Formats: sequence, structure tokens, C-alpha cells
Amino acid sequence: MTGAVGEETNTEGPLAGISVLVTRPADQAEPFCRLIEARGGTAVRFPVLEILDPEDAGEILAQVDRLGQFDMAIFISPNAVAKAMNIIHARGGMPQALEVAAIGKKSASELERYGHPATIRPGRRFDSEALLAMPEMQDVVGRSIMIFRGDGGREVLGDTLRERGAYVEYANAYRRAKPNADISGLMHRWSREGIDVVTITSVEGLRNLFDMVGKLGQMWLRKTPLVVGSQRMREAAEEMGFKQAPVVAADPTDEAMMEAVLEWARER
Repeated sequence: MTGAVGEETNTEGPLAGISVLVTRPADQAEPFCRLIEARGGTAVRFPVLEILDPEDAGEILAQVDRLGQFDMAIFISPNAVAKAMNIIHARGGMPQALEVAAIGKKSASELERYGHPATIRPGRRFDSEALLAMPEMQDVVGRSIMIFRGDGGREVLGDTLRERGAYVEYANAYRRAKPNADISGLMHRWSREGIDVVTITSVEGLRNLFDMVGKLGQMWLRKTPLVVGSQRMREAAEEMGFKQAPVVAADPTDEAMMEAVLEWARER
């Protein structure tokens, strides 16, 4: 697997002369890279997460076959939507009476693309806490809820819904893995041309990047400005010893991350 790759550098725009490390999975990075390049920046691609199918598909197949017994399905991420919907459509489609909830704009957009708009989704913050604060999620006593997510995700959503009286079942639609990447290209660029700002949208991705770059890279990384997708990531960066407080985007979408990068560039 290749490591970091810098694309064309423009000479005009608010990001002219700025190198932005893009850490999204390889098949999801290009829209964000194009936003950077359209504003004159250089997008340096270095995926820190791979999105893979579950090792044992039997469990989620059985869960999807029982989906008609549930009152609500919650989709944690766009990856959860894409992976789960492919299975749901192959196994007979979405039950008509099922309520559908999503965390985040991208998850909701992905559900619409599959023809199943989310009837419940937060309007501002896009995390489990925001979904749990919605009126529709308060009186759930006796309701059956299936949560589609990646393996090893946070438990706060399911734990809280159970405390409120719901029956909750997690369906692991995909698994995340740390890429087996060649870091030589990234290290060469960092030592010769530098990386001006790192963009990252999950705590797991930040930890993967930290591990992948090794001790020398960690020295550079801790000194490099960060733009992150949530307050939780800011706290994780502080725990990991980053020198500067990260800029926190409104949410992890490409548009919000782009606005946060531009905010950083204006104030640098």
C-alpha cells in the first residue's frame, strides 16, 4: 500500500502554499481533497483507517433477517448505512413500519440515497448525546431498537437507551482496521516540505496515525496544528501531548472540516 501522495498545488486561494494532511479512508477522501485543492491548498493523502466487512457475516445476516421484529433502526455513520443497506436490500428490504434514525448529515444523506430517509436525526451536534437528547428518544420503554455501527464503537447510546427501558441490539455492519501503509513518502514530505495542518475525524484515526508514524513522526505530529471533527478528539489530542489546542469543526462532514481549516488558515 502506498503512503502519502500530494496532488497538484495551486497558487491562488485562501489555502495557497498550505499542505493539508487528509486522513480519511482512501475511498472516502477525494471530495475533501478536491475542496482543499479548489482553495489553492495541497491535499496530502494518508488514510489512517480501512473500512472492512465483518470477519463473520453470519451474525449481521441473522440480525437483518429479524429486523421486522424491531421498532427502530439507528445508523451511527455513513459506513454503517452503506454496509447495512447492501445487506438489508439483499435480504428483502427495509420493513415498512420501522422508524429510522441517523447520527449526522452524511448518514442521513446516505440513507436518502438508499431510499430510506431518517425520520429522527439531530439538527446541530452529530453524536450519540445529541440523538439521545431528542424528544423521540425519551419515552422508549418496551421498544426494540437495533443500532447499526462498526465493531468496537462507543456504548453510550445503547447503555442509555437500555436505562430508559428499551431493548437494544448492536449490529456490527463493518470493522475498522489500521492500514498497513508505507510511511516513507509521508516522512520524506514532512522532513523536506512540511505538513502545515493535519485533519482527522475520529479518535481511533488519531491514535492510528500516532502509531503509524513512529517516534520521529510523533515528534513532528505533536507540533503540527490539528483540525478535528469533535470535542472528544480535542480531549484525546491533549492527552496524547499535542502542543497546540486543535481547531474543532462543527461536525466531521467535509464541509464543516473545510470551514475549520479555513478558520485555522485565517488565524495562523
